[in-house]
Amino acid sequence: MRIAVEQLTKRFGATLVLDRVDLEIGEREFLGLLGPSGSGKTTLLRILAGLEFADTGRVLFDDAEAQALPIAERQVGMVFQHYALFGHMTVFNNVAFGLKVRPRPSRPPRNEIAERVERLLHLVQLDGLGDRFPGQLSGGQRQRVALARALATEPKVLLLDEPFGALDAKVRVELRRWLRDLHDSTGLTTIFVTHDQEEALALADRVAIMAAGRIEQVGSPTEVYEGPQSPFVYDFLGRTNAFDCVVENGRARLGDKAFAVDGLPDGPAIAFVRPHDVVLRAPENAELSEDATLPDAAAVRLVTVLGPKSWVELSYKGQVIAAEIGRELLEELRLKSGSRCTVQLRLPCFFAKR
Repeated sequence: MRIAVEQLTKRFGATLVLDRVDLEIGEREFLGLLGPSGSGKTTLLRILAGLEFADTGRVLFDDAEAQALPIAERQVGMVFQHYALFGHMTVFNNVAFGLKVRPRPSRPPRNEIAERVERLLHLVQLDGLGDRFPGQLSGGQRQRVALARALATEPKVLLLDEPFGALDAKVRVELRRWLRDLHDSTGLTTIFVTHDQEEALALADRVAIMAAGRIEQVGSPTEVYEGPQSPFVYDFLGRTNAFDCVVENGRARLGDKAFAVDGLPDGPAIAFVRPHDVVLRAPENAELSEDATLPDAAAVRLVTVLGPKSWVELSYKGQVIAAEIGRELLEELRLKSGSRCTVQLRLPCFFAKR
């Protein structure tokens, strides 16, 4: 199913939650809705599900107006962060619930319901657990039950509202791989709400990044990460360092280099640099480079070793700079708290200061 959102606006009292949102979602697409808490992503999802109604704007399912449709006719399945399973029902009955409560004319026969539930339990890798109760399952298993229940009514759209938010990091990684495989095998249109940048970039075909009720940017994970269109998008997607600078005559100076910044007006600007693009060198071995070199040495505040990589925090004229370097370079430079090193900055991205 294709979905189009046109100029969608929603207020709760005096609070503007969605501000003229436009968004198109292709058939069988896996779209990630990414943004901080309060950005409007869950409200948008609930409007698509029919659990909330917009003040103005349109929602189109395959070019047909959808807002007037009752929930039962939208062909949408929704999975909530906290599962919302019925604790007094078995796994089997939880999955079958949406089928059993249908009006009698549209309710499948009992044997067909049983076959569909067993098929779904196999699909979500819960074979043999139909007689258990939710309290007897792990968090990851309960989340799979919730997904099976959403799929039981054979929706065309699957809406997921931070479905892994209550799970630990290892289980989240395992389930997101499985969820992507599930999406590909079912052919559904899937919309996945999360505030976890890594999760969205790993799962989605495209990502829509939201802030303050508006969509800042939509694109593939590579497009939004490597070509952010606003300071918010750059800063939100992963760790970053920010440096104040000034644009004069189409060039911005950072350290000992001036960079062409076509399209930016003269005046205050900000340069963003990812930690993995911060290059550290011994002060006596600093060499000429196309990268921007800060004129004075920085002091190491903290070193954290994470397997083959190391996280180094430095202090430079009152500013904290984060660098991600290899373990070998860390040992070569013998960095520890109090050490000093030269900092070079690769691939800065410039924006005008608002």
